[in-house]
Amino acid sequence: MATLTIDLASQTAPSNPMTRRVLLVDDDPHIRQLLAFAFDKAGIEVCEAADGEEALAEVARQTPDLVVLDINMPRMDGLEVCRRLRSSSEVPVLFLSSRDDEFDRVLGIELGADDYVVKPFSPREVVARANAIMRRAAPREVPPPAASDAVAQGKLSLDTEGWVAHWDGAEVALTVSEFNLLKALVGAPGRILSRDQLIDQLHGPGFAITDRTIDSHIRNLRRKFAEAGGHDVIETRAGVGYKLGPCSGGARSGG
Repeated sequence: MATLTIDLASQTAPSNPMTRRVLLVDDDPHIRQLLAFAFDKAGIEVCEAADGEEALAEVARQTPDLVVLDINMPRMDGLEVCRRLRSSSEVPVLFLSSRDDEFDRVLGIELGADDYVVKPFSPREVVARANAIMRRAAPREVPPPAASDAVAQGKLSLDTEGWVAHWDGAEVALTVSEFNLLKALVGAPGRILSRDQLIDQLHGPGFAITDRTIDSHIRNLRRKFAEAGGHDVIETRAGVGYKLGPCSGGARSGG
């Protein structure tokens, strides 16, 4: 197990009546302790689980704002935990992953995780990525309805204030990252966006994730909309990137 370090200097967490809550799931108590300290410094409430079964019970008891989930755990690994969470919940998930299991990381994204951090990691990086996910997922004060709040292309419509996607009038449940990715494509009709441009849209310039993460999110979006009858929502331009399709319900074109 890689050694993680953190400055244990005393620091009082800021008081916040709207404190967010993170569930840390890892069978290594040392990692949970380091991350709990880092989240506490950031003013984020923490609860812990030492295995997958305990994690599922904790989410059922009180849904957190984010689950930080280790992939490699005994009895029930993080991938299975994520699969079960996604059967009934859209709670954001941030995976903790070992360097040598890229396949598991990509599979985790395809199961509906929002992001991952590779071990060994800086606890500050985990907190930063967690904050970015929770900011995107946080409910927002909704102003009076405006025409610009909803955008549409064919049978696809997005409520950008309510963070809801519909296909032909029926809601399609998306994770935070999936919604943001689709929103970026809808916001650039007729344009091809490279994977780097989509990463910038999701996380901001300089954020280190791989192209395969974007590809996994695209596969998730295509699968979810295909199940609703939308086979032409996203088009691929080989070697370039992705663009919004006609969203007419016809056969998908462009890969």
